[in-house]
Amino acid sequence: MTNYEIDAPPWWVQQWNDLLNSYRFKKRLERARKYAKEGNVLSIEFKGPEVLARVQGTAPEPYKLSLSIDPFSEEDWNYIVDTMAQEAIYSAQLLAGEMPHNIEKVFTANGLSLFPFTLSDIRSRCSCPDPQNPCKHIGAVYYQLGDRFSEDPFVLFQLRGRTKEQILDDLRRLRSTGTEEQEHSTSVLPTGLQEQENIQAIQNLSTALDSKPFWQYYEPLDSSLVVITPPLENRTVLDVLGTIPLASADAQAVRQYLDKVYQTVTQQAVISALNRDE
Repeated sequence: MTNYEIDAPPWWVQQWNDLLNSYRFKKRLERARKYAKEGNVLSIEFKGPEVLARVQGTAPEPYKLSLSIDPFSEEDWNYIVDTMAQEAIYSAQLLAGEMPHNIEKVFTANGLSLFPFTLSDIRSRCSCPDPQNPCKHIGAVYYQLGDRFSEDPFVLFQLRGRTKEQILDDLRRLRSTGTEEQEHSTSVLPTGLQEQENIQAIQNLSTALDSKPFWQYYEPLDSSLVVITPPLENRTVLDVLGTIPLASADAQAVRQYLDKVYQTVTQQAVISALNRDE
């Protein structure tokens, strides 16, 4: 079932579709939805941030069309990813295939908008003879892209000029660098002086410490003290255990299934941890 047949598609798909649904030629939109539903969109591929597609119309040969919006500059993307890296929830939700509800704040904080404001912000052309734009072929591709966004929200980022792999690699690098800087900041004292201070701190603690309530803690943890991030590498316990002792074909099928299960569990665990109130 496609997303334009569902009452409540994901919010980012709805926001994308709302742009086209604002088009005043409603009959044209109905034909576009019908084309998308009946499989007239033969292919959709990306050439960088540009979408290239083939749509079968009434002519024997399919029509060729393209669709694009203005990509962000390299500098813009550096600011965007740096803002994302400051909040672990963005990495966790995107890795789980979810678009964070406040993702637009990341872009508006940098003077940008992830979504086009109007249809005029979307450049499109089709080889069909229809002088109107968008024609039903472009509209069908537009609806199909909504399906792609539902399955993989990173497709929307690719329209703005940055692939899924680039974004996740940058997020991992920035969060890893932040962790390394925190670790480095705790060891800036000269070795001898630091050892003396550590010894003195331990002696002071030993004098003042009452061991009975040592493991008791009644106050909530400050959220700034806890940093939850997705794994830096997509490794699971299966990678540690090694080869599954089954026949080759069975082992491959079982491994693929378990890989998907472990990845899903890992992603949901991170999201669950980030969403806890306590």
